Amino acid sequence: MSGHQREQNASAALFERELELQAAEQAVQRLCGTATEGRPRLGGLLLYSGEAGLGKTALLTETRRMAVEAGKCTVLFARGSESAQPVPFHVVRQLLQPVLAPMSESDRKELLGGWYEIAGPALGIAPPVGPQDPVGVRDGIDWLVTQLATRQEPVVLMIDDAHWADAESLAWLSFFAVRLQETPLLAVIAYRPVELAENAPGFHELVAGRSSRPVELRALTPEAVNRLVHDSFPEQADAPFCREVWAVTGGNPYETVELVAKANDRGLKPVEESASLLRDLGATARGSGLVSRLERLGTAVTRFAWAAAVLGTEIQPSLAANLAGMGPAQAAECADKLRHARILTGAIDLEFVHPLIATAIYASIPPATRTAMHGQAAWSVTEAGLGPAAASRHLLEVHPDHDSELVEQLRVAAREHLAVGAPDAARRCLERALQEPPPEEERAAVLYELGCAALLTSPSTTVNHLKTALSLPHLTEELRVDATYRLSQAYAHNSQLREAAEVVKEQAERTPPGAGRMRLQAAHYLWQGIQVEEQDSQTRSRRIAELAERIRGRDNTERTLLALRGFDGMIRGEDAVQVVENIERALVDGRLAEGMGWTNTEWGFEVPSIIGITFAYTDRLDHAEELFKDAVRAFEISGWSGGHLAFAHDFLGLVHRRRGELDEAEALLREGLRLGKRLGPGLPIHWDGACLLIDTLLARGRVDEAQAFAEENGFQAPYTPAIVLPDAACLAGRLLLAQGRRKEAITELEAAGRKLDERGRNNTVWAPWALDLAVAVKDEEPERARALADKAVRNAARFGTDTAIGDALRRAALVAEPDEALVKLGQAVVHLRRSPCKYEFAAALVAHGSALLRADRPVEATERLREGLEVAQQCAADGLVATARADLASALCEGAEPAGDAVH
Repeated sequence: MSGHQREQNASAALFERELELQAAEQAVQRLCGTATEGRPRLGGLLLYSGEAGLGKTALLTETRRMAVEAGKCTVLFARGSESAQPVPFHVVRQLLQPVLAPMSESDRKELLGGWYEIAGPALGIAPPVGPQDPVGVRDGIDWLVTQLATRQEPVVLMIDDAHWADAESLAWLSFFAVRLQETPLLAVIAYRPVELAENAPGFHELVAGRSSRPVELRALTPEAVNRLVHDSFPEQADAPFCREVWAVTGGNPYETVELVAKANDRGLKPVEESASLLRDLGATARGSGLVSRLERLGTAVTRFAWAAAVLGTEIQPSLAANLAGMGPAQAAECADKLRHARILTGAIDLEFVHPLIATAIYASIPPATRTAMHGQAAWSVTEAGLGPAAASRHLLEVHPDHDSELVEQLRVAAREHLAVGAPDAARRCLERALQEPPPEEERAAVLYELGCAALLTSPSTTVNHLKTALSLPHLTEELRVDATYRLSQAYAHNSQLREAAEVVKEQAERTPPGAGRMRLQAAHYLWQGIQVEEQDSQTRSRRIAELAERIRGRDNTERTLLALRGFDGMIRGEDAVQVVENIERALVDGRLAEGMGWTNTEWGFEVPSIIGITFAYTDRLDHAEELFKDAVRAFEISGWSGGHLAFAHDFLGLVHRRRGELDEAEALLREGLRLGKRLGPGLPIHWDGACLLIDTLLARGRVDEAQAFAEENGFQAPYTPAIVLPDAACLAGRLLLAQGRRKEAITELEAAGRKLDERGRNNTVWAPWALDLAVAVKDEEPERARALADKAVRNAARFGTDTAIGDALRRAALVAEPDEALVKLGQAVVHLRRSPCKYEFAAALVAHGSALLRADRPVEATERLREGLEVAQQCAADGLVATARADLASALCEGAEPAGDAVH
């Protein structure tokens, strides 16, 4: 296409686009034109929506020109491609490789920092090092783009034909778009609304959102077409001719320009006598008419065009020549003819003048020929050194033919896709490998790989594939054990804990004695032990206790069993000293053993999690904090930014909640919930984060906020089948009680207590249902209230930590007679002063001070309340601070010494 022709195309496409251009100009000015005025650069999102040929590309081109003229900025451009849509991160690479390619490797590493090995493979600048978490890869790309926009100059990011962008790039774009208002980056995106990919729900939400309404392009009016025709012909065009041009093209700018250009080529006069020829001439710009025009150029030219259509985008002439079966000279001649016919453009790499042309030519290739050409294209791409992943999009189009070599190529491509954080692309390759089909002895292994590929993104899909793999012969014993364990993980991640426990039990019975069988038995105890509705939990606890007595922690299976024994003992409220002893035996020199780290795939992150949780509930908060900080670091270094990192933030939030650092706990928990929400609703991760945040808000005295959060996040029965922190049903009862909904609280707490009692789960720190129920019934049933509280105190004494005993005494004092309450509160303060849990200590100090005030002992009350106020302020326990200040003021009024600033 000549420069004049491109200018004419752009000019036509911009007819009647004044409002669209004004919006673009304002957006560019906000980004690029504010620095000289001393105002911050403001990013944003421009969406252009319209059918093919309405001028979206021209608007992007004009916006780019505006950006260059308005000020110094970096313009990143990419175009989606129908044929390259299966290639993961294809659009992201188009955007960023022109910026990254000129840099040295050290400069790229400096720019990406810790994200280099995580996002580098997806960007095509670093070799893959192993499977990557797709959320982590997206975060790494986020970091890179943000660095480009903030460290150097503002960025204008443009994507044309976004409806054909690969799913991975669209997923990144959809998540990144929410940050555009706070980043000096303008994203300009053009797409066809009726062709949006169904596998990109995030992008659908983005373009349907209220914050950025798409600009919908319309066809040209007859007046605009009239102007265009007059501009294209040197002599005067008459009205009938212009009306017929509009009627033939429907005002589509692309088709109008093509029709007028062809009329010029044919030497038609722009008069009424020529109007009857326009309809046939217009048909050659699209569909079958275009194909007929191509065929008239000759067999060789047609075959070269077919090859280009199969290759899709960034067409290398040498690859197209190989695919068309011709030498370089003939290929160059064919390319020239296609350029002259306004079908192809480009000098070094070729591309189609318009996507409509590429689509029409690709659809015209006979199916059998097209399939064969895709097979040849895969071979050519591989021979060119572009790798199995690049060839895989062609292999997906080849007809199944029992080709074991193709199966192997697809399996290798799947591994490469996983290594760049594209599990959906890996899934497509492995599903296609199954259709080939693979040799019978490899089928189970392919199903296993397919299940593993979907584990992070679709646990239910993983379940189906791994169940099928386990039903087939030819799995090695080692692979069968691993498939079983991963299947149980997928069940657990899908909130099917009962099925998780059953599958490992069943497979363990079929496994000969040894490490594999013990691994499955340990998994069985794990999934059984974290079920809320576990059946016959007493028997399971007894069996694991007997096992733990006989083992020493010599290998990771034994260490896992010891960790499970410690966690079970903690939940049951057994002697904390023995609980910690078992946990410490599960470690090696106080640290996680090799092969049991946070990112290991043999045991998963569940085992180190229960070790850290047990430490947190047995007053070993320093140990728990060290473990969970290691988890955050390990997940961030590995790029695991999804559920794993969300859990790590939640567990670290648990440590700060137990320590009484409530503001820090709240911040960590909100971040964990934010990370978890990116994976979708209703997952187990949401329950831990939600329960811990509600508990933290209640401790801070923000009851209304806790209730609002509970309603917004679906915190209601039925609760998750997994044990959460704290117990969900107990927490629901406490929330109701805090709101004064006493009868509802009693119903909830009684139901929770029955289930926990049946299962022997008596930890009063994790599930203090009896103490809350005692407060709820004290007015109507004081004797029952005291009996409940006394039982809870005994359970706390059995557990033996200062936190458990002190907090149980503090709560029991709420239902005791005044004199007895004073004694219990005094004892609670003694215990909690030795505890690392400062919020509970502050609550005991304030409660003791208030009780002393009611007993007419204002001097002692003042001392307690002053100390309680100080500790409560350190904890950011706003409700407790208000109570302490009010009671301290009353104590001072009753004759205590002047308080200075103590009540301020």
